[in-house]
Amino acid sequence: MEAFSIKKNELQMNDEIRDREVRLIDNDGAMLGIMSSMDAQKIAITKNLDLVKVVPNAAPPVCKIMDYGKSMFEQAKKEKEARKNQKVVSLKEVRLSATIEEHDFDFKVKNACKFLQDGDKVKVSIRFRGREMKYTVTGKEVLEKFAEAVNGVGIVEKQPKLEGKSMMMILNPNKEK
Repeated sequence: MEAFSIKKNELQMNDEIRDREVRLIDNDGAMLGIMSSMDAQKIAITKNLDLVKVVPNAAPPVCKIMDYGKSMFEQAKKEKEARKNQKVVSLKEVRLSATIEEHDFDFKVKNACKFLQDGDKVKVSIRFRGREMKYTVTGKEVLEKFAEAVNGVGIVEKQPKLEGKSMMMILNPNKEK
């Protein structure tokens, strides 16, 4: 066990580097070779920069001369930009019945289209109760009709499938806009 602990994203730098030999990379990316960690620290000090261990489990460990604060700021900036460009897709559910009326069906289709246009996935499900389990074929027909109705806005990711007492399918938003 090491005498000091390292946080997950924290790298060893300057006096924390206790290795006898390190492979040194200059701040412009040039390889300076293998040398003692003391010599590497002296070079970093003369350049007014930090000595940072970037690959600790190599033999010998790889250290780079850099401005640690500036590089951490740049990395945080890149991560923030990546998070900003990320789109979170949520799963919305629309429940039908095997004996759904036409107006109710149209209303559910309209809601599902709205969800799909917002970029969300839609789970369409039919729950069979009691004797309705005999009529799973009509439930499948309703789901297929639903998939046809939202055809322009969404595409079927997972075909209708009976799982226990409910049948479900999943629709993805159509990317061709």
